[in-house]
Parts: sequence; C-alpha cells; structure tokens
Amino acid sequence: MPMIRPSRDEDIASITAIYAHHVLNGTGTFEIDPPSVADMTGRRADVLSKGLPYIVAEEAGQVIGYAYCTWFKPRPAYRFSAEDSIYLAPGVHGKGIGRALLAELAAQAERVGIRKLIAVIGDSSNAGSVGVHRSLGFKHAGILKSCGWKFDQWLDVVLMEKALGPGDSTPAPQ
Repeated sequence: MPMIRPSRDEDIASITAIYAHHVLNGTGTFEIDPPSVADMTGRRADVLSKGLPYIVAEEAGQVIGYAYCTWFKPRPAYRFSAEDSIYLAPGVHGKGIGRALLAELAAQAERVGIRKLIAVIGDSSNAGSVGVHRSLGFKHAGILKSCGWKFDQWLDVVLMEKALGPGDSTPAPQ
C-alpha cells in the first residue's frame, strides 16, 4: 500500500497532471479545460489556508493520487461541512488507494472539526467513486439530474454524505 502523507509544494506538478487527465478524459469533474500548475498551486493554498487537509498517496517516490476537502459552501454557517475530492493517477484504480485516501481524509477532516463530509460526484455512472464513498459509510443524499454538459452528453451529479465525529448529535462549537 502506498504511503499517505500531507501534500507538499513539490507535489503540485504531479497533482496537476493527475487532475488534467481526469479533466480531459473523465466525467468525474465537470471542468473542461485543465487548470495550470499556478491554478492548482492557488487552489491547494486556499485549502491549506482554511486549515483543511490536502493529502497525497505516494508510491516509489511518485504521487499516484491526492485528496482534499474544502468548505461545502463559502458562507459561515457551512463551516462544519466540507466537500471531498479524490483523484487517482491512470492505472492505479481498483487497488484500494482511493479508499485509503478517503479514509485518511475523513479522519483528518474530523480532527479539524468537520462534522459532515459531502461527496459531489460527477456522473451518476461513476461507479468507482460512488462505491468507494459507500464503502466508507457515505449515504446517498440525492441526484441532480442532467446538470452538467461534457463530452456532448448531459451528466448527473450524485450527492452522498457522511457524519463525522458527533455529527449533528451535539451543538457545534462556538
């Protein structure tokens, strides 16, 4: 199993390449044009500036996947809810790496006070992403039908959620 660790500045080129592959070839993200290294550097900095986790899976010195979470919505009332994102390099799917990344991401998110982790999964036929979330206790919360247009087709968004720590069973900290 690869090592899962906090992301570092020197990981950005690999993270950018992994994401570009998904933008250009997949429906898990609805971005059309791959972001630049500078864009991805800024996105990572934004996540880290919020005190939220941004992690990578590394094997034989190579980044083969990454995951992070950021606020579900920018308004302060959402500060205990975060949306997760997980992307793997081509050829490493089905080996438990996504599950390991998501499990560690959820643990780190809980440690920083997140009470609800939300998956916003592009493409309702994205069985891998739906399956990895389900395997870690995420529950189906709904489907937004035909809300994305990519590769000349309408795509759904699957919403899944998981309570972390005490979830909504206790008041949020002040």
